[in-house]
Amino acid sequence: MFAFLFHEGMDPFYQNISSFPTLIYTILLVVCVIYWAGAVLGLVDIDILDFDLDNLDTSGGDIGADSPHSTPDVLAGLLLRYGLVGVPVTISISILVLIGWLLCYYTVHFVFPYVPGSILKFVAGIPVFLGALYVSARITGVLIRPLRPLFEKATQETVKHVLGQTAIVRTSRVDNEFGEADLDDGGAGLILKVRTTGDDQFVKGDKVVIYEKLSDRNIYRVISEEEFLGR
Repeated sequence: MFAFLFHEGMDPFYQNISSFPTLIYTILLVVCVIYWAGAVLGLVDIDILDFDLDNLDTSGGDIGADSPHSTPDVLAGLLLRYGLVGVPVTISISILVLIGWLLCYYTVHFVFPYVPGSILKFVAGIPVFLGALYVSARITGVLIRPLRPLFEKATQETVKHVLGQTAIVRTSRVDNEFGEADLDDGGAGLILKVRTTGDDQFVKGDKVVIYEKLSDRNIYRVISEEEFLGR
């Protein structure tokens, strides 16, 4: 089935994806694929990267090497600057990495054969990497723009209907730092980020009741069905 991957004609493909700067994006793309596979299996949160964009002040333009902001704040500021907000951060980053990989791959494939010497290829790869990052960020911002109203509407409708509803834990665990649950809404179903209070912990398949929405973190508090029913 995968014999074509080892065909002699595929050698340029492997050479391109393992050459600088494509290699960086290749590694990031593999990480994205592994992440989404884990998300489908319920091993990680779909929105595992959660930046507090509402409380971040970038108006002063002080996000830089000497900025007092932490690394997550800097990343959040860059996401805001290039319009990569309004959808889960993991979606934005995955699209950005894919576009960056394509740009680098085809640049290496069509342009680098005319660059003499491995040292010059490496030096040329630096602006190619940075240029691909900038262009892919711009393109990603345009591509996700139509998706923002969908996520906003979905969030508003979700809050109205999920409180007091029973959901099923879909991740390996749910505690006060991690977890997701499936909620049957009569349609395709909803996947919600949920957290417990205190030391409570649930495992995959447990029934929990959603009783509170933490809007600033876009998560829901849950308790066991037995506790909700007073058993």
